[in-house]
Amino acid sequence: MATDFLWYVVPQDGPYPWEPEGARSIDLDYLKLLGGVVERSGFSGALFATAAHDVWVLGTALATRAKKLRPLLAVHPGLISPTLLAKMALTFDTLFDGRLIFNVINGDTPTLRTYGLHVEHDERYELAGEYWDIVKRLTAGETVTFKGKHFDIENASVNGLKPVQFPHVPLWFGGSSEAGMQLAAKHIDVYLSWGEPPEQLREKITRLRALAEQQGRQIRFGLRVHTIVRDTDAEAWAWADNLLRVTRRETVDRIVAASKANDSVGIQRQYASHGGLLPDSAKDLEVYPNVWPGMSLLRHGPGTALVGSHASVIERLQEFESLGIDTFILSGNPLLEEALHVSETILPALGVKSGTTT
Repeated sequence: MATDFLWYVVPQDGPYPWEPEGARSIDLDYLKLLGGVVERSGFSGALFATAAHDVWVLGTALATRAKKLRPLLAVHPGLISPTLLAKMALTFDTLFDGRLIFNVINGDTPTLRTYGLHVEHDERYELAGEYWDIVKRLTAGETVTFKGKHFDIENASVNGLKPVQFPHVPLWFGGSSEAGMQLAAKHIDVYLSWGEPPEQLREKITRLRALAEQQGRQIRFGLRVHTIVRDTDAEAWAWADNLLRVTRRETVDRIVAASKANDSVGIQRQYASHGGLLPDSAKDLEVYPNVWPGMSLLRHGPGTALVGSHASVIERLQEFESLGIDTFILSGNPLLEEALHVSETILPALGVKSGTTT
């Protein structure tokens, strides 16, 4: 059985927030409301994904409102000092009862260059390996001296701040390349896959378990997936069709161009499922019952949705559970209403009750 269910929190919301007419006006009060609803709905945590706003500011603001919700904060290794990140993490954990989780984001070459970090695909993972080695040791309370290719640190420690979580602040991560899997096997606590057909997911889980065993480790597995859930399969697919209709062609062209230029293996796997072409019907892109990568034509990042009736989506999630998935990061638009909807119709079948956390 899955033990963790998280929802998605970004400062963009609405029925289709990638278009102006489908987006709501969002402010701090709205986000606090969203955080409270997510916690009350039975989700154990929330993913604060990379977007226009800084995740540390958002996570801190909502952690004051949602007293038990665990923030999963996206972090790009290398953009700030690992010592400073460890200090930020232990400060957060000291103030908020040890709730922090790192969402390790390795990014893509064009995006990282806008921050002044010039490393290609495999070198990003090499840098990340050094970075998380240092951060894990610091958040475990060690004094660290480290000399590597990318970092040279002497007698680093987070003075006056004691670890709250052991053995360190947890690291969650998703990466489909060989370099990403090697990083996961060595450092990651929960490996997150985007939505894929079960057989592809089974192959990754089998491969990662073997790699982790070579490192003398065990890792857990999670799934990050969008949901389009309605009373019937037909109604769910009709809404997916509607999302394709209301999205401007220029929006799709921009997303497709960014995907084609991206060196992320995960992005390329998504792109291969549709080739950047809009289908006549949303269901034409269904790659496995209820598994639809069409969201990757509409939005950046994870672009697979589970589309179907409540019973169909429950069946698919249970199938993923049977493969070894024990963590689900779900989302649906609007985030506010769909957090309640999913908590009332989907989570109870998976052992979660509204108003509780797993």
